[in-house]
Amino acid sequence: MKIKFIGAAKEVTGSCFVIETDKARFAVDCGMHQGGAEIEKRNWDVDVYNPAKIDFFLITHAHIDHSGLLPRMVQNGFRGPVYATEPTGELIKILLLDSAHIQETEANWKMKKMQRYGKLEKILPLYSTKDAEAVGPLIKTKTYNETFSPANGIKANFQDAGHILGAAILELFIEENGTSTKLIFSGDIGRRHQLLMKDPITLNEADYLFMESTYGDRNHKGEADSLNEMAEAIKYSYSRGEKVIIPAFAVERTQEMLYSLYLLNRDGKLPKDMPVLLDSPLAIKATEIFRRYRSYLDGETQSLLKKGEDPLDLPQLQFSSSTEQSMQINDMKGSAIVISASGMANAGRIKHHLRHNLWRPGASIVFVGFQAEGTPGRKIVDGAKTIRIFNEDIAIKAKIWTINGFSAHAGQSQLLEWLGNFQNKKMPVFLVHGELAAQEQLASMIRQKLGFDVTIPEYLEEIRIKAGTQPEELKQPQAVKQPVSLSPLLADLKAKIDYINDQMGKIQSLPESRQAEVLDLLRKANLNIDEIKPRL
Repeated sequence: MKIKFIGAAKEVTGSCFVIETDKARFAVDCGMHQGGAEIEKRNWDVDVYNPAKIDFFLITHAHIDHSGLLPRMVQNGFRGPVYATEPTGELIKILLLDSAHIQETEANWKMKKMQRYGKLEKILPLYSTKDAEAVGPLIKTKTYNETFSPANGIKANFQDAGHILGAAILELFIEENGTSTKLIFSGDIGRRHQLLMKDPITLNEADYLFMESTYGDRNHKGEADSLNEMAEAIKYSYSRGEKVIIPAFAVERTQEMLYSLYLLNRDGKLPKDMPVLLDSPLAIKATEIFRRYRSYLDGETQSLLKKGEDPLDLPQLQFSSSTEQSMQINDMKGSAIVISASGMANAGRIKHHLRHNLWRPGASIVFVGFQAEGTPGRKIVDGAKTIRIFNEDIAIKAKIWTINGFSAHAGQSQLLEWLGNFQNKKMPVFLVHGELAAQEQLASMIRQKLGFDVTIPEYLEEIRIKAGTQPEELKQPQAVKQPVSLSPLLADLKAKIDYINDQMGKIQSLPESRQAEVLDLLRKANLNIDEIKPRL
């Protein structure tokens, strides 16, 4: 069989692995690429997927970086089933509709902007609400540990990954040319002892393993330390009369934040007069799905629910569903906790809250999840002094908190511990869903401590595998990245600076208001160039 890495190859988004056997062509996950403009261009490249020739999808969990391109596949000819666990099926439907709304809104905004410049180009969204709605009827749900056969010679089984509600580790059993091969795709492996979720299932046998490596280079803080740090952030901004802004993924991270605030409130560490505002219609809907599937939650949560306690509720919790309610939050005086999506601050209502609070010295911005390369969240975490939001440069004066102890991903030592359960030391391990630096560090430790053969695949790399043999790399285009050539761009930039210098006399003769416009544009260009320095 052949496997092609169409995403999550030296990156943390865009998970998709296309598998071709002698009887079927299918894919594990169908995630959206997120990050910088160059990475996100991959979402438009339908040819590498060939959706009309994909027989079915197996989705490990609902997060957009694992499911977000399903409407794009339907839009371009995919008509087969989409297999997922029951909660994942429910969550996918609301997440895709929200994503489609964002795509449509941004396309309309870009088109209006072009029209203001006199350009009448039509800008289409990546996909529409209609495309997202078309995914729903294709979803076929399964329970954990329910082996099923999506095609002749193929059996699949979802096991609890302990990551988010309904997240799965996928076991695949493939019969081909009289040979049986077992593949395991880890999906995203959960952090042990996290709130709400059960611990991930451990497995011990496979012929090939495709394992996530998001936090392959570090461990997380303990749960108690993370709660204490959250309490410090709240105290810091409450004492200054400012807001605590928490960018949080609508699924799992928002619910874990509510649970954490419930615990802080119980322990007297959350001010009674400090409103907690959940500003995300999607997160509100997702929270209701969590309540419906309580059997998927861990024993401690189920015990609280049986006692009549709701760890996803607070006396001061308020829901913000409408746009008007969301706008009112930024007109509020005094301190409050605002939980809003998206978790990487690259879309949705959180951008408005950052615009209104990043420049306030007493405010807190609390990041509680992974920030992919190129996202606004990553730029802020990496120490940017300003960030551009809605075409405006915002100074970053708020206190920035990064609390990775809330992550739904296993840390380095937990990944090693999970992998250490496998008995077949000849099993090739492919590290996916991670940035290269983290993957290289994890790969080195796996080789030294556990003795597995480890490969870090390239984007669009294709391999052929067969049980008992080493993977064979197939020749294919675009697998090797070409180095970026900056010379033409730098030459063009220098020519423009020389031109401005030559025009200084003319600029100084302009009316004062026109000179101020030129100065403002040059300042913005200078700030953009300054953004390069932290990345070198």
